[in-house]
Amino acid sequence: MIEVLVKSVIQLILLLLVAPLVTGIIRTLKARLQTRRGPGIGQPYRDLFKLLRKGMVIPNTASWIFSATPYIVFGTAALVGLMIPMTATDAPLSLFGGVLAVVYLLALGRFFLALGGLDTGSSFGGLGSSREMTISAIAEPAMMLAIFTVALSANSTNLSEMARSAVSQSWRFLAPSQILAFSGLFIVLIAETGRIPVDNPATHLELTMIHEAMLLEYSGPYLALIEWGASIKQLVLMTLLVNTFFPFGLSSSWMVSGLSLGLVFYLLKLLLLACCIVLVETTNAKLRLFRVPELLAVAFILGALALISTFLF
Repeated sequence: MIEVLVKSVIQLILLLLVAPLVTGIIRTLKARLQTRRGPGIGQPYRDLFKLLRKGMVIPNTASWIFSATPYIVFGTAALVGLMIPMTATDAPLSLFGGVLAVVYLLALGRFFLALGGLDTGSSFGGLGSSREMTISAIAEPAMMLAIFTVALSANSTNLSEMARSAVSQSWRFLAPSQILAFSGLFIVLIAETGRIPVDNPATHLELTMIHEAMLLEYSGPYLALIEWGASIKQLVLMTLLVNTFFPFGLSSSWMVSGLSLGLVFYLLKLLLLACCIVLVETTNAKLRLFRVPELLAVAFILGALALISTFLF
């Protein structure tokens, strides 16, 4: 029990510190590609610190859902982060849930975020919540199909067992099923993190915003928790992508030497994936809202083909 607690504390600290860093790196790289100076890598930390010190404005029409949503969004994202392998194949809370637990916990955070957007009665909140639910209805099945493809290869839905199997059989990435699953999960990552061409987190235009529309009534520490939770969710999905399909560097134990080497490989893989995300954002335009389900349908088809090809090849 003490060992699990120590592992959980170490990984939680890593989650809380690295999540804003990845967000800052993506913003900085995107600005450099667009020949802008842009914010510094440490800007998300400064934003969170500023929001935590500010006061809050709570609408008179808000109920307990409005106040509970930031804690649920942050808590579910952090809990999922403890269930997935980051620097070692053995996740701290791997015994308490596998793939289904990860998907449903992320869905729980999204569900309460949508409720929080609806709770105040704001027209923008309802707009964002309805759009978010429309996207999630296709994104979640696509994510499950992609992950189940890897789970079949490992004969287990436990993420730690999947990581151990991936480390011992890293050559399997060359298989058609793995390539299809990776492509589908990458599209889901773009959609779930609200990035171009699905959404633009840097705008508040009525015709384009999805995620930001649900947050317009939040301020102060509540907004800080939601933004921090969104960064952790982004890191969780990126970790799931890099450690499932590129397991190089994952340590088989929680020894200091193994964790240090695993951390170096982990950060390098995150940096490469962040560069890919920035390239996709920079080279594509924002899709019309009614075209977004078509993109997610492609992710679903790729996941289904990946699952079918597992039995064929």
